[in-house]
Amino acid sequence: MVHSVAEIAAALGARFAGDGTLAVGGAAEPANAAVDQIALAMSPKFADALSDGAARVALLWPDADWQALGLEAAIFVSHGKLAMAGITELMDPGPDIAPGIHATAYIAEGAQIGADCAIGPFAVIGTGARIGTRARIDAHVTVAAGAQVGDDVLLHSGVRLCGAARLGDRVIMHPNAVIGADGFSFVTPEPSSVERVRAALGDENEGRAQKWQRVHSLGLVEIGDDVEVGANANIDRGTIRATRVGQGTKIDNMVQIGHNVSIGEDCMICSQVGLAGSARVGDRVVLAGQVGVNDNIFIGDDVVAGGASKIFTNVPAGRVILGSPATKMSSQVESYKALRRLPRLFRDVAALQKAVSKTGQSD
Repeated sequence: MVHSVAEIAAALGARFAGDGTLAVGGAAEPANAAVDQIALAMSPKFADALSDGAARVALLWPDADWQALGLEAAIFVSHGKLAMAGITELMDPGPDIAPGIHATAYIAEGAQIGADCAIGPFAVIGTGARIGTRARIDAHVTVAAGAQVGDDVLLHSGVRLCGAARLGDRVIMHPNAVIGADGFSFVTPEPSSVERVRAALGDENEGRAQKWQRVHSLGLVEIGDDVEVGANANIDRGTIRATRVGQGTKIDNMVQIGHNVSIGEDCMICSQVGLAGSARVGDRVVLAGQVGVNDNIFIGDDVVAGGASKIFTNVPAGRVILGSPATKMSSQVESYKALRRLPRLFRDVAALQKAVSKTGQSD
């Protein structure tokens, strides 16, 4: 997609200088930019690399001397990463899905397809499924019987929406995400090994026969507006009540969200996070990569959990946590510092013991 410098500046709400009619067909790092690309040099530290590329126009910091940098035009932004969000959105056409319904797609009788939809090859839309207006459904997507999809939704190739899925408007699902599979919930007639260990807090388990019986999932998965779900992520349906993801929340690749989990609005759930069943997460929570959340606990609003943290207990609103088990980040850092000092402490204690031993021998 080709845009003029003036069009890009208007889309970003930014000021430009120089030739506003220059055509831009893409974006690149300064050293790799071609003549028809805009160089992303939003900080002075990227300025020197502009001479290594061939860009005629660049995205620059507010007070940059664009002419001294040898450019024919420039767009000035104060928030570089936010500007990147805008320019990448402008230049990303998304998957190439032809308007209408592809000849190989299967639309079951009773499915409702909204106006101006694009449904790609070998997609399957089940009986009673409802697809909103302007939805784009890529190749090999399955929307099972009874599932509901809002307006302006984008389902990338290989997405699987089970019948329990309820998607709001402008939701994006990346390849092979699975929404609404049965929750991982099983029970034994007698107390299981897990229940016995939890009750006794013992370090050994007495072996007994046990057989697991499935607790079937009857609840929904309710996904709010403007949610984005990454590739190979899984969100299980609720057992009785719904599993819920609030509007504006972003979920990365390979995230597992268990049955009955409730996630608030505008959260950021990074790759390989796992939330066990019935965990509750407030609004604007950030869970960094590989964070694990125990079942049946609550994480308050605005909590930030550092990478690989393991959260076993409730977390109050606004807390910044780290570690396994997760504690306040400041406490975790102090503990780590103390741990690093242990070898020196051991050497000092050994030296003192040696000195005391010599003193005793001399007496």
